[in-house]
Amino acid sequence: MSHSSKLLRYVDIGINLSDPVFRGEYHGRQVHDSDMDDIIQRARDVGCEKFMVTGSDLEESRRVMELSRNYSGFCYGTVGVHPCQAKAFDEYPGGPSRMLEELKALALESKQCGHAVAFGEIGLDYDRLFLSAKEPQLKYFEAQLDLAVDIQLPLFLHSRAASEDFEQLIAPRLAKLPKRGLVHSFTGTLEEMQRMVDLGLDIGVNGCSLKTEENLEVAKAIPLDRIQIETDGPWCEIRPSHASSKHLAGAPPLPKAVKKEKWQKGLMVKGRNEPVSIVQVAHVIASVKEISVEEVCEAAWRNSIKMFGLGEEAS
Repeated sequence: MSHSSKLLRYVDIGINLSDPVFRGEYHGRQVHDSDMDDIIQRARDVGCEKFMVTGSDLEESRRVMELSRNYSGFCYGTVGVHPCQAKAFDEYPGGPSRMLEELKALALESKQCGHAVAFGEIGLDYDRLFLSAKEPQLKYFEAQLDLAVDIQLPLFLHSRAASEDFEQLIAPRLAKLPKRGLVHSFTGTLEEMQRMVDLGLDIGVNGCSLKTEENLEVAKAIPLDRIQIETDGPWCEIRPSHASSKHLAGAPPLPKAVKKEKWQKGLMVKGRNEPVSIVQVAHVIASVKEISVEEVCEAAWRNSIKMFGLGEEAS
């Protein structure tokens, strides 16, 4: 697929913009100046017109809402507690019910201001039970699903090695959520993808969703009216070792990247994925589907606006 000179429109529906690395801080150490504004400008330069910033716990969700206020009309966000943080409910001062109340208050207030557009990142992750055991994951996924239904926010979902329990919890609640939601950073099987689509969910695709030949077969099969695209930066970059990298021929080049210690203004940081690389995700999807990048972008844009709004009218 050759790259068109027409500027495309992108929504990055999964970007962890509150991560300290986007402010030049790595493992608690300030390595270089914050380059947040440059990161956002690079994304805008390639046509990325909207960010949906991910909240993974209560504190981070608050920071995400602050980003949404600071970059109003461009950044929107999610409110929720990631399954790997599920144990935080039981450790919260005042207990789980207090934390759920605070989550609900933040989500309601932020939805009314137009900043919170989804409830998430919530779900199940049985690959990382060392971070939070199965029981609190199940318990607080269910509790947060009920909050989302109460507040009427579409879902921003996480499912890893847990499809049976995930589907069992989610299926009865989706009828009460007209806009349903999206399973982000999808890496499941073809059969799992088809079951998610049958439930009425969209599928979020990033570099991690395109690592293997099997992943590419799944991406190829996702219906165009159910696909959304994301970077999941600072993670999930497309690497030369990934099956997807051979589909990048003709993709627009990314800005030069250097080691974080050598960073200078205008450069990317090696190993720190950022929203400008959404062009690569769209390019790979177009290549495996054998359609134009324009078709991928327009479909993904339509799907994201229809589900999350993001300050636009759905066409």
